[in-house]
Amino acid sequence: MMGSMAYEIPVTQARAELAELINRVVYGGEKVVVTRHGKPLVALVSAADLRRLEEIETDAEERVISTVSSVRPLSSSAQGERGRFGIAAEHRGPDAGDRRPGREE
Repeated sequence: MMGSMAYEIPVTQARAELAELINRVVYGGEKVVVTRHGKPLVALVSAADLRRLEEIETDAEERVISTVSSVRPLSSSAQGERGRFGIAAEHRGPDAGDRRPGREE
């Protein structure tokens, strides 16, 4: 996956040339994009490139899980307020007062 350009081919032509396309991918290191009506449909990549893509995906998922698990939990009083009043209660300061119409001080 060296950033090389992909070879595009219509699905009807790809069907007829599958063996050649596989050789281009495996032995020529090419990426092949199969199109339908000019739009990318699937890509042919080597098994080694697929493994690298899967490793990148796994690493990204692990970073997200690590980030989420390191987020500080709300204090018990904040959780109670959130449960009673919804998420907006987290954003109001202690001296915000009651802002409902007709409740001005």
